[in-house]
Amino acid sequence: MNKVIVNKILITLGFLFLYRVLAYVPVPGVDTIVIKSFFENNASNALGLFNMFSGNAVERLSIISLGIMPYITASIIMELLAATFPNLGKMKKERDGMQKYMQIIRYLTIVITLIQAIGVSIGLRSLGTGANGAIMIDMNTFIVISAISMLCGTMLLMWIGEQITQRGVGNGISLIIFAGIVSGIPSAIAGTFNLVNTNQISWFALLFIAVIIILTVGCIIFVELGERRIPVSYSRRVVMQNQDKRIMNYIPIKMNLSGVIPPIFASAILMFPATILQSSSNSVVIEIADYLNPNGYLYNVLMFFFVIFFAYFYASIIFNAKDISENLKRQGGFIPGIRPGEGTANFLTSIANKLTFWGSLYLAIIATLPWILVKASGIPFYFGGTTVLIVVQVAIDTMRKIEAQIYMNKYKTLSAVGL
Repeated sequence: MNKVIVNKILITLGFLFLYRVLAYVPVPGVDTIVIKSFFENNASNALGLFNMFSGNAVERLSIISLGIMPYITASIIMELLAATFPNLGKMKKERDGMQKYMQIIRYLTIVITLIQAIGVSIGLRSLGTGANGAIMIDMNTFIVISAISMLCGTMLLMWIGEQITQRGVGNGISLIIFAGIVSGIPSAIAGTFNLVNTNQISWFALLFIAVIIILTVGCIIFVELGERRIPVSYSRRVVMQNQDKRIMNYIPIKMNLSGVIPPIFASAILMFPATILQSSSNSVVIEIADYLNPNGYLYNVLMFFFVIFFAYFYASIIFNAKDISENLKRQGGFIPGIRPGEGTANFLTSIANKLTFWGSLYLAIIATLPWILVKASGIPFYFGGTTVLIVVQVAIDTMRKIEAQIYMNKYKTLSAVGL
């Protein structure tokens, strides 16, 4: 590994360290003990999921409490709008238009961050025993301070993400989420060993958990690396020899086209209603909230089907068979035995749908696997399937980019010496 790659890895680690430092800088004027107690009591609902993605920054109410989620939300909204409105989709494909597109995402991130920051500030009044709950200063002053602090924190995270992408290795936004989740692993392991020491679970149960984690990680790696290669043929005329030469290539289509987005979407949709309903004192509403508890049957059945739905929905957005077929036609490429143009588009759509079917089933099983384990064995499982999926997928993506950088530097070295 040469010096350039080492420097990029060190830059990436440095920015991730800065991210973890920011997670311990609290918003001024709040009682952090009350907030931490509240999040410990709501670890199994949407607030617990949100806290996990922020690397436990929410329970400390740090300036990066909102994490990178406003930016991701803005990106998802723009992706949906680009798929709906052709002019916006065209802007995204152009070089100059892409800069404007990214600028719109940044402005939308600011709006979402301010709305969420004000909502969080107002919500803190219901915590604690005082008139202003967990807020220890004037309410109006706190809302202004909180909104500015959280906006600065989110903008800093966006900047850190962009710096990692440009100057480091891997995707900056993905690595920030990855670092937030991984930061909670040591405390989860300590909690598991504490259960063993207090005889709440046996050493055999601990071994069972370890085996399941290893098998789950192995399954995720196997599927995430799996792809269907569609052969493509290009006909080019070799002028010197005055003959046609056929060059074979392929189009790789991943088995899991939609990535980790479906479980995240499904979790958010199911957990937010349950969290809102829990604050009610009405007996009927409380009963509905119990049905939507993450440890209940209804929640996990709905989770299974929502993941499948979002897998198809997101795959249809990111995989455009019509664009691929048009690009092939322009470049003189074709799939052997398939008519160019509409025939190629229909063929690619058919292959993508088949792969998405199996990919969606895989995502749905991974997302509900922890609950199945808890019900089957009664053993508490600290790492959700979505969490493991994100960690493994980001790790694979980062390793691929490091490998690509190494090969690129090798080619540069060979070309420099005339080989």
